[in-house]
Amino acid sequence: MVTTRIGSIAIVVSALTLLAVSVGGQAPFKGYKGKTLIAHRGASSYAPEHSEAAYTLAMAQGADYVEQDLQVTKDGQLVCLHDLTLERTTNVKDVFPSRARTLKREGRELTGWHVSDFTLAEIQQLDAGSWFDPKFKGAKVLTFQQAINLIKGKAGIYPETKAPEVYGSLGFDMERLVMDVLKKNGLDKPGADPKTPVFLQSFSADSLEKMRQSMKVTLPILFLVTDADRDLWLTRERMTEIKTFADGIGPAKGIISGKPEIVGWAHDAGLSVTCYTFKSSDQPAGQTVRDEMRRFLFTLGVDAVFTNNPDEFPRK
Repeated sequence: MVTTRIGSIAIVVSALTLLAVSVGGQAPFKGYKGKTLIAHRGASSYAPEHSEAAYTLAMAQGADYVEQDLQVTKDGQLVCLHDLTLERTTNVKDVFPSRARTLKREGRELTGWHVSDFTLAEIQQLDAGSWFDPKFKGAKVLTFQQAINLIKGKAGIYPETKAPEVYGSLGFDMERLVMDVLKKNGLDKPGADPKTPVFLQSFSADSLEKMRQSMKVTLPILFLVTDADRDLWLTRERMTEIKTFADGIGPAKGIISGKPEIVGWAHDAGLSVTCYTFKSSDQPAGQTVRDEMRRFLFTLGVDAVFTNNPDEFPRK
């Protein structure tokens, strides 16, 4: 009788605690353990983005997570590249001068050397370092698997499905490709490897809805939001909808600077807030990137930041 009563009391207390959190304070969200540093394309202020050097330096500088933008090759391999085309960050123009094409991508005409026109073997012939600095000559485009091999056990990984609708139109199931690689590495469930947490991200609500609702992905998910979409998505009312397919929002930093109350709306809905992108190269006179990150983390109350300068992240 006493045991039953104690159990009942515990249940009531737990229920009241949950009610208090949901009504009067910040609702719980998963994915972070305090203020969190995400190395944007690696330590990309100091080394070529998404290169082995950038990822390695990011970890040396204390990154909690290292980000991977993902594209799909002609033969269905995931590679770590930000752009749909290769010419900005490789010497593809020199190696394959006749392979540029104009294609319709994301509602616009895009001329260039499209990742999806090249096999992995062709892409790995390219120099992905010299564009940044001659000392990085010979750097290779990494596959998602190579990035995991480099980072696993040392930091978290933060893959983004880039332009999933583009790749879907070419017959690739980008979300499935990502999850298959994570499963192969034992990283497809939360907490599977405590030393290598995984946070998925995308600007595509459809991509995230597919992963969470159709594929039943349980890893934490971040919904990235641009300035163009802020009024569509970042309202108090739509936070509840976002919560059905994501665990956090990832707004451009100017959105939060202009409307700080979004942070509170997100937290009340149980969503984390992760802002992008903080870099030393775009600071006004008299301000450092460390100052800017500190303001967002400790004054505006965001939970994490993407930064090109992991070494400048303020822990307190």
